[in-house]
Amino acid sequence: MQILEEYIKSKIDIDQELLPAIVSLFRGKNFTRDQEVIRVGQYVKDYYFIATGGVRIVVETESKEITSWIIFENNFFSDLESLKNEQPAKGKILALDDTTILTIPAKKMYELFDQYPQWQKFGRLIIEDAFLNVVDTLMTFQAMDAESRYLNLLRKSDAVNKIPLKQLASYLGITPTSLSRIRKNIR
Repeated sequence: MQILEEYIKSKIDIDQELLPAIVSLFRGKNFTRDQEVIRVGQYVKDYYFIATGGVRIVVETESKEITSWIIFENNFFSDLESLKNEQPAKGKILALDDTTILTIPAKKMYELFDQYPQWQKFGRLIIEDAFLNVVDTLMTFQAMDAESRYLNLLRKSDAVNKIPLKQLASYLGITPTSLSRIRKNIR
């Protein structure tokens, strides 16, 4: 829980008596590689914080599995469409490797927003960070070649090296052979 406390303090000034009370509302769970954090059809009711490791968002088509997003430690996530619209999740979220995730029920998060202005600010800041991450990734995919996208991803987390080649290539929008060639060229 220490990592969550540090993350919160890096975003907002918070009363030192309030912080332990908020953090106590989170529950930790450990996941192993490819274990489902959120499954297709699940009604999502929580917000998730990645304490260690990472997750990948997966969409399955008839012919293949596509890694559409990768999220690393020190980030919040959820399936917002499922959470906000009270509908089943369309994709699944899987652990990249050994991953520790802290969860808080959305209902509790909303109660905290109503009670504490600084927590409302925290919520706004994590949503802004998530939005900026989406914009950065979209711009990266539109403006960079595959090698540059790979190098940019490496700068975000060394956990990239733990992602299986096929999954990482899927995320980068290239073939595993092309990714192998890129890795060979930059060594």
